[in-house]
Amino acid sequence: MKTLSLISLIDDDDIYRFMMKKTIENTGLVDSIIQFKNGLEAIEYFSANENQTNELPDCIFLDLEMPFMDGWQFLNKYTQLKFPKQITLFVISSSNSLDDMDKARTFDQVKGYLIKPVNRDEIRSIIKSLLV
Repeated sequence: MKTLSLISLIDDDDIYRFMMKKTIENTGLVDSIIQFKNGLEAIEYFSANENQTNELPDCIFLDLEMPFMDGWQFLNKYTQLKFPKQITLFVISSSNSLDDMDKARTFDQVKGYLIKPVNRDEIRSIIKSLLV
């Protein structure tokens, strides 16, 4: 069975990250998951591994509201990086604000906007779409 090598979760909520990790693992479609508590941790990792294909995720699930560096600040820094592989990014937020959804669409790197809580079927569907 084909799988994604690595998915990244960027969210400050420990419980949500734990639940998402279990949900992703239960799909059986992902080899590894790397987690970050805020955008700053994540951007430091991505900057340090910008040219290391095997250290970069195939997909990022990004929360918007986080301390230190929120999702918007992360996206502004992230768009300046150049990666040697395609990384698909989804915003997963509790915000159902049309302004946030519209703002997310202004970033070419953002392929979708999902509202928490995201269920197993939605996650499975996203991952399967990336395996094509």
